Amino acid sequence: MLAVGDIVEGKVTGLTKFGAFVSLPEGKSGLVHISEIASSYVAEVSDHLQSGQVVRVKVIGIGPDGKINLSVKRAEEPPQAALRPAPPPRSGYNRQGGRQSGAPAVPASFEDKLKQFMQESDQKNSGNKLYTENKRNPNRRRK
Repeated sequence: MLAVGDIVEGKVTGLTKFGAFVSLPEGKSGLVHISEIASSYVAEVSDHLQSGQVVRVKVIGIGPDGKINLSVKRAEEPPQAALRPAPPPRSGYNRQGGRQSGAPAVPASFEDKLKQFMQESDQKNSGNKLYTENKRNPNRRRK
């Protein structure tokens, strides 16, 4: 009996624009979605898989209707590029060469950078919005 997390071998039985159907043991079949074929971008399924090819797949989901979702990329070892060492921490100096006041020596997390970007973007857009509204309808009464 197949369970989520199992890695099995199957035979590709059909290719579509959105993925590949794979015949599994016990007479079952499942779908490998195009996003689960390779770690890199996949434009054409046929560039990576051929009908009749035997592939190792990981069961990533079984729906209540019995549909089996599979992944080729999760059944493989992670690519070596993903295992490269982290870059050294930043020095904490600004672009002009001066020390940033109160700045940590480690780079900010993605969430912190995104939050800062969104705040700056909102400030810029609010100014642009007022400017364009006044340009479109100069006779409009202000509240």
